[in-house]
Amino acid sequence: MAGTASVITDGTRLSRLDQSLHRLELFLALLSGFAVFSLMILAVFSVGGRNFFGTPLPGYIDWIEQLMPVIAFMGVAYTQRNGGHIRMDILVGQLRGRALWTAEFITTFAMLILMILLVWGSWAHFARSFDFAAPMWSRDSSMDIAIPLWPAKLLAPVAFGVLCVRLCLQLVCYGRAIKSGTDKPIGVPLIESAAEQAAREAQTVSGGQD
Repeated sequence: MAGTASVITDGTRLSRLDQSLHRLELFLALLSGFAVFSLMILAVFSVGGRNFFGTPLPGYIDWIEQLMPVIAFMGVAYTQRNGGHIRMDILVGQLRGRALWTAEFITTFAMLILMILLVWGSWAHFARSFDFAAPMWSRDSSMDIAIPLWPAKLLAPVAFGVLCVRLCLQLVCYGRAIKSGTDKPIGVPLIESAAEQAAREAQTVSGGQD
C-alpha cells in the first residue's frame, strides 16, 4: 500500500487513543512540512545573497543538516497511521478476515522490534553529543558556524518513539480484529482497491463534495 488508506474511528476508548495520538502525529508532520518550507526560504536568501551581494547565507549547509532530520523523521508515525509507507500488497491484498489481520500483526510486530532497536541506537548517538557541562550542552557542532548538533540528533529517537507508540496501538487493534474476526477494525489502515483510492482522492481534491 503506497497511498493514504482509510482508518475507521468510533467512540470507543481505543479509538479515542488513536485519534489523540493522531493529533500529535499530525503536529509532527506539520513541523516536517514547515522544515521543507524553511529550506526553500533559506535557499532564496542564499542564492539572492550570492547574486546580489556576492555573499551566500552564512552556514547554509549547516542549517540544511539541522533541518534534514525534521524532514526525514517527523512524519513517519503519521504516514504509518494512514498507511502511506510503500509496501507490497500482492500477497497481503489477497487475504481476508483473520488471515489478513494475522499477517498485519506479524509484520507490525517485526517493525516494532526494528524501531525499538533504532530508538536505542539513535538515543545512544544523541547521548554522545549532549553534555550539560559543555558549552551549549554540546560535545560536537557543525563545521561552518558551529551549530550544536544534539537537537538534530534528538529528533530521531523522539520520532521513532512516537512511531513505536503507534505500532503498539496498531498491534492492539489487530489483536482485537483477530479475536473478533471483523472485516473493518478501528485504528488501522484498511487496504483499498485502486478504484477506492482514486474515488477518495478525487473527493479530497474536490473538497469532500459529491
